[in-house]
Amino acid sequence: MIQYIPFIAVVCMIFIGLYAAMFRRNLIKIVIGITIIESGVNLFLITLGYREGGVAPIYTSLPSGTVYPEQMVLPVPQALTLTSIVIGVAVLALMLSLVMHIYKKYETLDVQEMRRLKE
Repeated sequence: MIQYIPFIAVVCMIFIGLYAAMFRRNLIKIVIGITIIESGVNLFLITLGYREGGVAPIYTSLPSGTVYPEQMVLPVPQALTLTSIVIGVAVLALMLSLVMHIYKKYETLDVQEMRRLKE
């Protein structure tokens, strides 16, 4: 049961992020929800790449004959997670800049208020 805790955390983070992104009216809270979803996906990628007693494939202090390929951790999920973090920071900056421009135009962060002002 304890080995499923990261997967349970992933599901909880994604549901919390979806709730915030779909059912909140404040744009900042929507951006926070999207960021929580992104963190859940990153945790999922890291959890997939975890191997009990695994050895890093790039650097190891063990002699070359004592490490078997099935003992090594896959580097692909780690590379995907690093790429996802960089892309996530760029998307977060873009979303926050859009929120700032929307606030300058409408002087509110409430989505329903913006719809009312637009009509």
